[in-house]
Amino acid sequence: MLPPEQALAQGSWVKLICGASNQDLAAIEDLAGLYGLVGVHCIDAAADRAVVAAVRRGLAWAQQQGRGGSPPWLMLSLSDGSDPHFRKAWFDPSRCPADCPRPCERVCPALAIGVAATGCAGVLEQRCYGCGRCLPACPQGLIEERSQVLAADAVPALLADLRPDAIELHCQPNRLQAFADRLAQLAASGVTLRRLAVSMAADRRSPDTLAAELWQRYALLRAAEWQPLWQLDGQPMSGDLGPAPARAAVRLLERLRTRLPPGPLQLAGGTNAQTLPELQRRQLRGAVAGVAFGGDARRRLQPWLLEAQQRGRRLLDCPDLWPQALAQAEALVAPWLGLQGVGVRGC
Repeated sequence: MLPPEQALAQGSWVKLICGASNQDLAAIEDLAGLYGLVGVHCIDAAADRAVVAAVRRGLAWAQQQGRGGSPPWLMLSLSDGSDPHFRKAWFDPSRCPADCPRPCERVCPALAIGVAATGCAGVLEQRCYGCGRCLPACPQGLIEERSQVLAADAVPALLADLRPDAIELHCQPNRLQAFADRLAQLAASGVTLRRLAVSMAADRRSPDTLAAELWQRYALLRAAEWQPLWQLDGQPMSGDLGPAPARAAVRLLERLRTRLPPGPLQLAGGTNAQTLPELQRRQLRGAVAGVAFGGDARRRLQPWLLEAQQRGRRLLDCPDLWPQALAQAEALVAPWLGLQGVGVRGC
């Protein structure tokens, strides 16, 4: 397996997104172990001690199973302020009508809305990763979002303790000073980072406006001597299912690729198994260094995660289950791992 930097340079980089606010420790451990075993180059997780410990336990399992080559990077997600990736859904289940068909439960890709014997049990906080799909689904309008923001003064000590290999900063427009402040906190931690990923969703901004925002941040990264990794979020927090999100991610690349600052590009936000064929169809394969998989990566393993949970065990300790889940993980990741030397833009 290629080391992460080499994979970026050769266009076969794959990242697993566990979720910036996902605290389902059992699932994170299983996902890290299985996707680590099939060869992802990076695992992106919440900046949380318990979450990082779960990722490392999963990767230790992958090493025991014989994963070869360099271990994947640990990437931690931070924000420059309020961001949809750093929120949880919440509602009071006692206010739900007894005859409610619970459309919120049906649309939740994380299975984070629980059911009790007497009806809805509300949001299971540890599973919710903030996609927001349940908010408009509630016919009573009872669901709200609650932001989770890491205090600025806690960042340096936390990163010094966790020692990540990389950081991803989720950014919003017109918050350049907040971005600069976050960079100062990273520097104060004393942690040496292999890459600093910058993610900014397209939303309805024009390509020129979005590119200008990224060039401003590139100037700050260059001054601080951070190595950038640009993440293009075509359709963030979408659940990443079906052809439409895959097309949205590739369309964003098509609009922006000639306008972006130097550095490798990674697709996210809507990416799934149909992303690579879409890139190849549009002859854009060489424009990206790799891909990040989130919702689709979780969905593929969900049946076995739930079965292990019902047994009261981690999936990694169920030898009759995890090989089947591993085959699903490999089917998603393997097409990218075989793509080397495709002439991607400078890394």
